Amino acid sequence: MADAATRQLLDRFVGLLRPVPSLLAVWAHGSLAGGDYRQGRSDLDLIAVLEHRCTPVEEERLVRVHEVLAAETPLASRLHCSYVAADEWDDLARPHLTWAHEELMRRPVTAVTRCELRRFGTVLHGPPPAGLVPPVTDRQLADSVAADLRAYWRPALDHPERWHRDIWVDLGLLTLARAATTLDTGRLITKSEALDVLADLGAPAEVVHDIRQRRYGTPAPTPPEWAARRADLARTFLRSAIDEVLISRQG
Repeated sequence: MADAATRQLLDRFVGLLRPVPSLLAVWAHGSLAGGDYRQGRSDLDLIAVLEHRCTPVEEERLVRVHEVLAAETPLASRLHCSYVAADEWDDLARPHLTWAHEELMRRPVTAVTRCELRRFGTVLHGPPPAGLVPPVTDRQLADSVAADLRAYWRPALDHPERWHRDIWVDLGLLTLARAATTLDTGRLITKSEALDVLADLGAPAEVVHDIRQRRYGTPAPTPPEWAARRADLARTFLRSAIDEVLISRQG
């Protein structure tokens, strides 16, 4: 359940989008829709569906919407939204206009996101996702999850400096646990559930505790010596765990 400040931000965002003539729907996915949202710690992951691909003028208008929100509240820095044309859901690899990390970019709407939308997406405006988002097959979901581990997270382990940062440790381990569960059962789990799965996968207990405190407890600044040790623990665990998950899928 979103807190009052988050609900106010979402209402304001939808209100600013409503005048866009081609707007069809706005949905939430991720932690917000899955019931694991924590204000100031979780991102606000949204999808807006438009009748057609944005024109340059419409792109400028959407950028202005996000700039207005950013000027009103710091919470808006966590609001990410992909803008998808109603007739462009056919290709999983197709990049869509996206506002994320306070800038405009293009990136695909992943198989995981599409499944989240269809299974438990929250409607903020317009019709529900099931009428607009085509279904994702079990094979497509599994292939997408495995490809993310293989092509993104496994190579990232070759960059030790990244793993001194909280965000890399948190997302790396949580993504591994969620991916392992999806590949094994087809389920999509929350980050809270992923923390419990990490213990079963043999993740270092002190690193799991560190992540849990940062997301659900009272986080403290990370001392440099702990950041260095944590980076080594996380990378060592992930290197073997990712390989094991990928090998077990092939088997």
